[in-house]
Amino acid sequence: MARVCGIRFKKACKIYWFLTEGLDLAAGDRVIVEVEKGIAMGTVAVEPCEKDEAACQHPLKKVVRKADQVDIERAQFNSEWEKEAFHTCKEKIEKHALPMKLVSVECLFDSSKAIFYFTADGRVDFRELVKDLAQTFHTRIEMRQIGVRDEAKMIGGIGPCGRELCCSSFLADFAPVTIKIAKEQNMPLNPLKMSGLCGRLMCCLNYELNGCNKNNCHHDNTSAESGGMEAE
Repeated sequence: MARVCGIRFKKACKIYWFLTEGLDLAAGDRVIVEVEKGIAMGTVAVEPCEKDEAACQHPLKKVVRKADQVDIERAQFNSEWEKEAFHTCKEKIEKHALPMKLVSVECLFDSSKAIFYFTADGRVDFRELVKDLAQTFHTRIEMRQIGVRDEAKMIGGIGPCGRELCCSSFLADFAPVTIKIAKEQNMPLNPLKMSGLCGRLMCCLNYELNGCNKNNCHHDNTSAESGGMEAE
């Protein structure tokens, strides 16, 4: 058994488990943790508890420390940088006349790499764009193509029910939704009534299939990423 806590890096994202190393942590604390390629800032979603390491499903790294004011200011700086990088990248996409839509930009906590998320109908040759961005920002660049459901999760919005999208408010993972699910609920097979903002079948069809009241579907729960390209 190991003493671990659950960390989220973004709202409505998957919970990852980290060794607490004896730190006194509470839900909502901002912390600095070890990740595969350096360090990152996250938020404690599950307070420290004893857990079987084998059940954590990935090699356990540790919480380095509670985030201090310098760390928080660093995260705020990264957030402002991401906004500027987003506008710069959109201009460069137009310059290179690429058939892609920029969705979001993420800067790693230590600024060692920037990840540009985009959607496109097919494969895009963005090699020249990557070189241009690397020369502009002087950091490693990764272009990561995502699907329309991931786009909706990142951008957010209001669903047909009048509430914030489930995917951007609390869903950590996307469950398959099929037309069979709608048929089993005797719904009229009207794409306009069954589709969410992403254009895909609404995730809430799964709740209603399982007899969950859609007004109380915000239950406790703990994204898909595709490969990209990096440049120095």
